Amino acid sequence: MSGNHFKGHEVSCCIKYFIFGFNILFWLLGMALVGIGLWAWSEKGVLSNISSITDLGGLDPVWLFMVVGGVMFILGFAGCIGALRENTFLLKFFSVFLGIIFFLELTTGVLAFVFKDWIKDQLNLFINNNIRAYRDDIDLQNLIDFTQEYWECCGAFGADDWNLNIYFNCTDGNPSREKCGVPFSCCTKDPAEDVINTQCGYDIRAKPDSEQKDYINVKGCVPQFERWLQDNLTLVAGIFIGVALLQIFGICLAQNLVSDIEAVRASWVPPPLSMRRPPPYSCKKSSAYYS
Repeated sequence: MSGNHFKGHEVSCCIKYFIFGFNILFWLLGMALVGIGLWAWSEKGVLSNISSITDLGGLDPVWLFMVVGGVMFILGFAGCIGALRENTFLLKFFSVFLGIIFFLELTTGVLAFVFKDWIKDQLNLFINNNIRAYRDDIDLQNLIDFTQEYWECCGAFGADDWNLNIYFNCTDGNPSREKCGVPFSCCTKDPAEDVINTQCGYDIRAKPDSEQKDYINVKGCVPQFERWLQDNLTLVAGIFIGVALLQIFGICLAQNLVSDIEAVRASWVPPPLSMRRPPPYSCKKSSAYYS
């Protein structure tokens, strides 16, 4: 596009390449997350048996990598290529997609604040479903262990929630060595121990409740999570506000770039006939001329 054929309108190179550079990082990070997810599924044999994706009773943490990575990949691709090629369709798609995500986040936050008790019940149900599937998936097992260690908790509302797992329940017909126990991540940490004792939770729930607290964390993860939110409310709110502002900023930049591109296209003036190039040589035209 030659500047001689436009009436004063220009596409802002600063906005264009800022959107391009920012989104190419998102694009690459999205590809990396999807790649990690595919690698994890490959290691677990999921890719060779696709139906096993739905067999797990609890949450497969790999889904987090796949969903987040996929969204970041799509957004990064649309923003990156749209800005570089000045493609208004991709830029509008980027803005709308980012706006939908922002709206869903805002809606989720409002509903979570209004329906606190329902959210608590759903969180309890979610944790209990994952407790049932604790031994079914190594990634889920590591996620539960990390959660219980980080928040110093055990089960959704207490250690007895582990009765839901076939390996840890206290029924007479349970042949497991872990019967009436809890995972090692429920155990209280001994600073003197350098090596984790993975059997510290064996038979612990067979003891009286007054003795259990000397060996394991008896508080549930739902109350501990609520307490953590209250203690870190400023940090959590700051993160959500920061993400929201970043999304709004991205939408505004994309829309600004779309407006610049459309203004340039609208102001385009065809060059005079004297400046136009002659049509390329054509054998058909030549033969017709001389016939």
